[in-house]
Amino acid sequence: MGSITTTTTVVATATATATTHPPSLLPKPKPRFLTPSDFKFQPFPLSISSKHHTQLPIPKSIPSAAAAAVSPLNLKSRLRNGETLYGLFLLSFSPTLAEIAALAGYDFVVVDMEHGPGGIRDALPCLHALAAADTAAILRIPESTAAWAKKALDLGPQGIMFPMIDTAQLAHQAVSFCRFPPAGSRGAAHPIVRASKYGLDDGYIGNYLDELLIMCQVESKEGVANADEIAAVDGVDCVQMGPLDLSASLGYLWDPGNKRVREALSEAERKVLESRNDGVESGAYLAGFATAFDGARDLRSRGYHMVSGAVDIGLFRSAAAEDVIAFKTSVPESEEEEEKEVDEKYWSE
Repeated sequence: MGSITTTTTVVATATATATTHPPSLLPKPKPRFLTPSDFKFQPFPLSISSKHHTQLPIPKSIPSAAAAAVSPLNLKSRLRNGETLYGLFLLSFSPTLAEIAALAGYDFVVVDMEHGPGGIRDALPCLHALAAADTAAILRIPESTAAWAKKALDLGPQGIMFPMIDTAQLAHQAVSFCRFPPAGSRGAAHPIVRASKYGLDDGYIGNYLDELLIMCQVESKEGVANADEIAAVDGVDCVQMGPLDLSASLGYLWDPGNKRVREALSEAERKVLESRNDGVESGAYLAGFATAFDGARDLRSRGYHMVSGAVDIGLFRSAAAEDVIAFKTSVPESEEEEEKEVDEKYWSE
């Protein structure tokens, strides 16, 4: 009986104390510091021996709520669905301009490391900006080598563009740069690079080729002659026409609209388009860049499925020049008022 009374007294006292004192005076919980065991995923080592490989857990993909709700098709799937995609070349390497281009509605943005001043380190912030706005990034590498392809692919773009592909052999080589051994020669660092979400996407190895758009540029007299063979190479998804380099190759650097250049371009276009006549799963799509003498709508009407309409620097240059001309050719309000007063005075006399 006495023990029951004691317990009741303690409970009553505790209740009274909790009622009397404000919540701020309650004892605070002890701080708890995170330990390695609190983290679900352990970092991948740079090298893993076969002895311990099976003991390391492979992390699972962690889809965000937005990704779970919306799963946009990649460029490759959209082309197979018959869409014509419209894009922009980014030479400024400005993440802000990349983001604006994405928000404006372009289907893709080509971050141009061939003619732009930036490299891999400069391209990465642009890819971040495009990914944040759910817009596909394509990386054009400076030259078609294994080293450049490896660095570009590890960043995880949806597409990669190889310049100056003149023969089927060079096209085969470009495709091999994109495939892991034994099918190709791509360097393997998939557990730690951005392309695989730094190792969090355990499905990357199984589906990376289904999502990667491989583009080969035909931009020379030799490339035009071999365009059909290039388009037929297994793994080449798009053949990108290069009208300016083609004009230079034919001896018309200052006249890209020359009849001979247009005829060569038309020949290459026909060969690429015919590569898909036997079935939708074979051959390559036609991609191109609009020019002053060959507009974006013209390209679309001729069967191009990927059209790049402008360059970020070109758009800014044109807008800036128009702005300056508009200002310098306008008449100041004060002068307009003076002219008006003179006219009124003249007619009133």
